[in-house]
Amino acid sequence: MASLAVAGWLIWLLPAPHLAAVLGVGPVDGVITVHTCYDATDAQGYQDGTDCTGTYTPRAAGERRREVTLDKAASRHRPGSTVEVRMARGRAHEMSGYALGRWTTATGLILGPFLALSLSFRACARDARWSHSSDYVLVLIVAEIAALVFGVLVDLVASIALALVR
Repeated sequence: MASLAVAGWLIWLLPAPHLAAVLGVGPVDGVITVHTCYDATDAQGYQDGTDCTGTYTPRAAGERRREVTLDKAASRHRPGSTVEVRMARGRAHEMSGYALGRWTTATGLILGPFLALSLSFRACARDARWSHSSDYVLVLIVAEIAALVFGVLVDLVASIALALVR
């Protein structure tokens, strides 16, 4: 249980705020007036979705306008268009299949190792001996592959659903 509690804490700390923002949990935090959209790249230079920069206007009174990045935008927005967004860790999010797949995958990749570890500890406690069975390494590998496949499926289904709605 302790390893699953650590997994839950890490998920709550790392991908959960972004996943909640992408899913649209809670009210809209404000709007972003798009200045430019571009193909983002990751640290290795691979294509990583579309990001847009613009001026964020918060919904709450008293907050100041500022420049933000719309992370993993659903599409290339025209300059001057406004998009309702939710904020997480200083980045704006909107519902997009790519972002949903990415944060779902991140959640699964964090959960996988801790799930395999907790199953291994459970087996050791049940048998009353320390077991170094490779079965739990296989569980880890399957859990990580399942997280990747599930993330791709979520991305595809959400992208198709959003394309049909628009």
